[in-house]
Amino acid sequence: MSVSIKPLGDYVVVQQEAAEAKTASGLYLPTQAQEKPKLAKVLAVGKDVKEVKVGDRVVYGGYSNTDIKHDGQDYIVIKEENIYATV
Repeated sequence: MSVSIKPLGDYVVVQQEAAEAKTASGLYLPTQAQEKPKLAKVLAVGKDVKEVKVGDRVVYGGYSNTDIKHDGQDYIVIKEENIYATV
């Protein structure tokens, strides 16, 4: 998937994976009760990013992430230092 958002410097554009709608025991969760996963797919990287590449699945965190909506899709722009691991 190609995205028209071009991150600068050490920023990365990711798209969060869907939350689990069902518990391990088989109960369905309402949308408000679903925990947002901290797992996302990398869609674009800035020129100073060294550790991840487009297509990687990453675990991320931090409070300075920026949620944006572009062309009807939700994206997150994060600094590379807030990416903890690739999966």
